[in-house]
Amino acid sequence: MFQVPSLADLNLGVTLPAISLAFGACILLMVDILFVPKDRKIVTAWLAMAGVLVSFVINLLTFNQAGSAFLGAFVADGFTSVFNIIILVTAFISILLSIDYLKRTEIERGEFYSLILLSVSGMMFMASANDIVLIFVALELLSIPLYVLAAFRVPDVRSEESGMKYFILGAFASAFFVFGSALVYGATGTTSLPGIFAAAEAISSTGGSSAFLLLLGAGLLLVALGFKVAVVPFHMWTPDVYEGAPTPVTAFMSVGAKAGGFAALLRIMLVGLPTFVIGDSQTAAAWQQSFWIIAALTLILGNLVAVAQTNIKRMLAYSSIAHAGYVMMAVAAAGSAGVANQGAQAAVLYLLAYMFTNLGAFGVALAIEKNDGTGTNLDDFVGLAKSRPTLALMMAVFMLSLTGIPLTSGFIGKWFVFSATMNAGLVPLAIIGVITSVVSAFYYVRVIVNMYLRDGEGDPAEGATPYVNWAIYAAFAGTLIMGILPFLATNLTDTIAIASTVVR
Repeated sequence: MFQVPSLADLNLGVTLPAISLAFGACILLMVDILFVPKDRKIVTAWLAMAGVLVSFVINLLTFNQAGSAFLGAFVADGFTSVFNIIILVTAFISILLSIDYLKRTEIERGEFYSLILLSVSGMMFMASANDIVLIFVALELLSIPLYVLAAFRVPDVRSEESGMKYFILGAFASAFFVFGSALVYGATGTTSLPGIFAAAEAISSTGGSSAFLLLLGAGLLLVALGFKVAVVPFHMWTPDVYEGAPTPVTAFMSVGAKAGGFAALLRIMLVGLPTFVIGDSQTAAAWQQSFWIIAALTLILGNLVAVAQTNIKRMLAYSSIAHAGYVMMAVAAAGSAGVANQGAQAAVLYLLAYMFTNLGAFGVALAIEKNDGTGTNLDDFVGLAKSRPTLALMMAVFMLSLTGIPLTSGFIGKWFVFSATMNAGLVPLAIIGVITSVVSAFYYVRVIVNMYLRDGEGDPAEGATPYVNWAIYAAFAGTLIMGILPFLATNLTDTIAIASTVVR
């Protein structure tokens, strides 16, 4: 007979950062509809930022406090806390970028901010999920608001196309995830990640059909989350969606969706399947080879195709694909015995660095974008150093950080990713990573050349309103502080011990 869990069993206290934001999003939607006039939607934006700040403070107060909730389906630990920081800062900066953009493009509607908060709560649940069922629910909570946000700039045909493509491919991803979950459950008899971990050890020693089912199920889960983080060959939606979606939404999904997807991927592989091996291998998980091959393909395609782009949003889209490859390097490295925690820490550190840099780059792109969505070609950056020298300087730093130049956050992220990869013995992957980083310098430095070395009057950057400037300044400060004082970031990620239960 089913036993109703008590409040003590649910242990809702450890879920407060995510739960408070989810409830806040629902309350904000009702408040906006009932009390906020159409010409005062800035009030809704401020309330949304207040909700994010409340969740951020709660997360800091409960930072690195271990616990579980919902009968073990939800887990709070250092991994959860650091990912919550990445996701909440992403949301806050994205809302700042959105306030004036929505007004000047005449798409200012209050539900925009509620959708942002709902998607953020889904990302936070993905980072803390300890059960495949909760990961699926969180994945849908993350994705469905993003489908609407991508198409938010109606009747713009490109935005409608963006939302439709994202929805169709998201539906495919959900189907793959459900099918993969069913196969994993069939092989292990459980959807709990610790339960899968225990069953995987036994399956590794006995082999048989269960090993095949588990490997196939894990592969389908990788396909599903591969769509979300935009790795090759599941990247097809990224350029069109990024180009067509409203720029603040593009910035938000380029970081937030990637963070949520990688959080779930790390949970599944390092909590549920770290000891799943096939054959005589005792040093690497069965899934490691697939991960490093995907990482290599992602690095090569993302960087090479980005070279040919003439639109800043499409260039940053392929750049985003390439950066997913660097994070995937760390995930692949985590499949080696003794490197699991280092790989997880490197992946989280890279996402933290990428958050500041990419949000800042999209913020500058938004500043020069025209009200009709034009003005995002690389030629529109010509002479920007003359018309808006401060904006050009910050964009130059963002481009250098994406390249991985020292004294920027991007360099710190790549340092730790390459270190984990080498410690895992994946030398060919590390070499590919270095070569593709050199290739990326071409298209990043091209933006700097346009701003400083080509003659032109320069764009007036009318979109650089106070709110947008605050967002860019915040991203710029984060990029430099993390690059110059990396211990501030490593002190956070050093608390991550997601694979501490692994025994080989």
